[in-house]
Amino acid sequence: MTFHTLAIISVVALLGPLLAIPRRWRLPVMLGQLLAGIIVGQSGLRLVDSTDPSITLLADVGFALMMFVAGSHVPLRDGQKRSALGKGAARATVTAVFAAGLGVGIAALFGINHAPLYIVLLASSSAALVLPIIDSLRLNGSPVLEVIAQVAIADIAAIVALPLAIDPPNAGRAALGAAAVAGASVLLYLVLSRLEKTGARLRLHHLSESRKFALELRIQLAILFAMAALAVYSHVSIMLAGFSFGLAVAAVGEPRRLARQLFAIADGFLGPLFFVWLGASLHLLDLLNRPQMIVLGLSLGLAAVLAHAVTRFLGLPLPLGLMSAAQLGVPVAAVTIGTQSNLLLPGEAAALILGALVTIGVSAIAGGRAATHREPEPVPPQRPPAVTAP
Repeated sequence: MTFHTLAIISVVALLGPLLAIPRRWRLPVMLGQLLAGIIVGQSGLRLVDSTDPSITLLADVGFALMMFVAGSHVPLRDGQKRSALGKGAARATVTAVFAAGLGVGIAALFGINHAPLYIVLLASSSAALVLPIIDSLRLNGSPVLEVIAQVAIADIAAIVALPLAIDPPNAGRAALGAAAVAGASVLLYLVLSRLEKTGARLRLHHLSESRKFALELRIQLAILFAMAALAVYSHVSIMLAGFSFGLAVAAVGEPRRLARQLFAIADGFLGPLFFVWLGASLHLLDLLNRPQMIVLGLSLGLAAVLAHAVTRFLGLPLPLGLMSAAQLGVPVAAVTIGTQSNLLLPGEAAALILGALVTIGVSAIAGGRAATHREPEPVPPQRPPAVTAP
């Protein structure tokens, strides 16, 4: 890897913010970055070599960091959103049941022995996509809180299940690895919670801020890398390591200063680099040579939308149900794991991303539809005008 390559990646990654600027499009930033990677990668100009070990390592760091940030934004400490967990869990369960039938059917229809993987994909949601859409459109009300709970539950369950589903012959080993990573995250939560209660974290914060040491950021990154190393050693995805560590931090409460620092690193450099690398590694020409994979991708995307639309019969407004179908993190992780381990068929990785893009498009449209029917914000009472004596 050279500075020339890093310059190319940094410049083309600006396509993400540029496409996200028009608010009426409601496109996530990572979509443009993924497209930029496709343009300069294997399917386009071949300016970026996605097989370069240095780029791959930085992309893995970006992936782990993004999953950490996503996990840290799960609203575990929000009392109102916790109260919606019951309905959210019920809807996530019903969605998973329908996803199971659709996933088995798609695998049988295409003659591909990846039914467990398809089930996880169809049942998953992306908190990293849905939560920003809700925030940007200022959606509110109890149904929105229930959607947030549903998406968070589906996201966590899919992230845990993916390593088991993508490689069933090694499911036992993956389960042990997932248990090791989960145990480490619980231990981290206990330690962080103790440091918070004793005031040690606050004293560290004041010392770091006064002396410009950035100690919190350094410690968090060291823990993240250690968790990722544990995941690699345990033969599970670094996605699980990053997300579970983020959940531990979310349960304790993420300091705002640290959030800003992590935002700068993740969204400013390593996150865009990951998505450009991912796009560069996709062989979209395989789709042209294998039209069956195009149909597979469209089928997966539409099936995911259908599985989430079923929540309409459980009292959830249809636009919110469709919005909850947005996928990205889990399909991206499936492609990353499957590509690195040679578990996917030629063209299947691109098909999985195509399916995710279908759900993103539907989610963006549904979000706009939901915004037109959102509950009006309460208007503060106006004082009657003072009456003056003539």
